[in-house]
Amino acid sequence: MFEIFASADAWVALLTLTFLEIVLGIDNIVFISIAANKLPKEQQRKATNIGLLLAMVQRILLLMAVSFLVGLKNPFWYIDSSWLSAGISWQSVILFAGGLFLLFKSTSEIHEKVELPRHDEKELKKKKISSLSHAIFQIIIIDFIFSIDSILTAVGMTNGISPDPDDALVIMIIAVVISILVMMIFANGIRNFINRHPSMQLLALSFLILIGFMLIAEAAHLSHTVIFGQSIGAIPKGYLYFAIAFSLGVEVLNMRLCKRTEVSGALEEVDH
Repeated sequence: MFEIFASADAWVALLTLTFLEIVLGIDNIVFISIAANKLPKEQQRKATNIGLLLAMVQRILLLMAVSFLVGLKNPFWYIDSSWLSAGISWQSVILFAGGLFLLFKSTSEIHEKVELPRHDEKELKKKKISSLSHAIFQIIIIDFIFSIDSILTAVGMTNGISPDPDDALVIMIIAVVISILVMMIFANGIRNFINRHPSMQLLALSFLILIGFMLIAEAAHLSHTVIFGQSIGAIPKGYLYFAIAFSLGVEVLNMRLCKRTEVSGALEEVDH
């Protein structure tokens, strides 16, 4: 099972997926903190940690369920018309629906962050939480909502990386465990970093658009879809990794440039 880590693609997928899980999990951390902060101070940390651990278990179970469905590759319905032919399997249905969901979720999240910042936080703050169990239940519900795009992202990043579907599942579970542990340990530091550089979260949401499009193309490819005589090919994951790495590199350079500009401006003010 762990032979997959002899492949460079597996390590790239694991690192990229872990990064996306952490950055995309920031909103989750913010909402969990809001729910936990409604409890007495001595219970807040306990609620956050228990909630995150249960969230990790919940994500792993959901990953297993989705991976099982993606593993159903035999077509159950054939389409054969003058302009379209395809063999529809549960694998292609899950990937296609997941791709559409990621496109919708990422664009709506980008719109909300640009046009309606902190709208969901205000809505959550209005809700009453009276006990530790109530807070933990609220945290699990919040994480379930945020888990859907996280799981679909994981499936998109690892699907087809190995002939054995268990290999992809191992990579996804490791990425989820690492990201949850990192968020538990460095939640405040990560949140402060994202608050200082909100473009990182918008960048991660933009990556979801790429992954969503890739899932739709992969669903068509696995269904052997032919439209007007043209077959649909899968998008090589190397293109996706390059796009993510290039975008992150540009953003890191942009952050360094902004920091140097701020320092230069502060020095000029001191000189005056």
